[in-house]
Amino acid sequence: MQTGPLKGAGDGRRRNDGMIVPQPKGRRRGVTIIDVAKQAGVSPMTVSRVINGDPGVRDETRELVNATIRTLNYTPNLSARSLVTSRELRIGVIYANPSAAFMSGFLAGVFEEASARAAQLILLKGKQGGVPTHAEIEQLISSGIGGVILTPPLGESAEVRQILRAAGLPLAVVAGRVSDAISVGIDDRRAAHDMTRHLIALGHRRLGFIVGNPDQSASAERLAGFTAAAHEAGVETCIAQGDFSYASGLVAGERLLDDPAPPTAILASNDDMAAAVVSVAHRRHLDVPRDLSVAGIDDSIAATTLWPPLTTIRQPVQELAGEALRLLIDEMRAAQGKGARCITRMLEHTLVERESAAAPRVREN
Repeated sequence: MQTGPLKGAGDGRRRNDGMIVPQPKGRRRGVTIIDVAKQAGVSPMTVSRVINGDPGVRDETRELVNATIRTLNYTPNLSARSLVTSRELRIGVIYANPSAAFMSGFLAGVFEEASARAAQLILLKGKQGGVPTHAEIEQLISSGIGGVILTPPLGESAEVRQILRAAGLPLAVVAGRVSDAISVGIDDRRAAHDMTRHLIALGHRRLGFIVGNPDQSASAERLAGFTAAAHEAGVETCIAQGDFSYASGLVAGERLLDDPAPPTAILASNDDMAAAVVSVAHRRHLDVPRDLSVAGIDDSIAATTLWPPLTTIRQPVQELAGEALRLLIDEMRAAQGKGARCITRMLEHTLVERESAAAPRVREN
């Protein structure tokens, strides 16, 4: 009979029958629902349905999951049990957005809808505004969420969506277009087209445009709308790259105004970058809008707190967030682990005229 410690016991967990189950090298942690799902080759949602006695699980799947639970000596916790019983009440929100104004509107909308639906939100933000790590996302999944809402640019990250899809979670993406999740946004191409036509109608014939984050579909769509409207009217254009942040708007604004034939009007892909252009104009002692007209897209708080107030396209961020959460909760209730549908919902935008755009000082022909 062996009287000393079992070989390898320090690297494993002891089962109830005395056997040692090897554990991964590295830091020790308890067995999670994710571990059970991976070992059994099913989704965490399926494991949770077995734990909660859901009659919709096939017998062979139920036996496999229960055997895996016994093998790993897994003890279900409250969070894991809530994956099914309270999945409509527990929703992950993953965000990393450089625009404080966008996030302010988004959070207001998502919290209001969550309050109306009695839903609990679990927030995850990547360190320094970056993409959360795989481990951080898995930790969020194991906390017992039943669905996830993603803000830009994370909504269009195939890597992030793949991790969440592997867990069998319904997803909703705000201000982005994807083919494997709920998408809620505006018609970005038409929005930029409408604002460009407005600037042209004011008499501008040399237009500048600042592109947003190249990783977001909205950037390409807004550029396409601007280019199409300018081409239709036969006006000159110059383009600079930004990333939706105020800092990138400063750099892009300087570049556009350094052109030998600078534009008389600049449309930025969002209000943060447009506000930066106004700041650049002021530093150059240019009058806005007499020397330079500036317009943005979003109608965020930045549009009304700078001088002059910004002419912009109103993207109803708060409503977009609320609609995305509403559709996500409805989908979670309907899917029952059968695979989520892909829904695209477009809300209307509005052109808001303020004091930052006017006819050029000398009307051009």
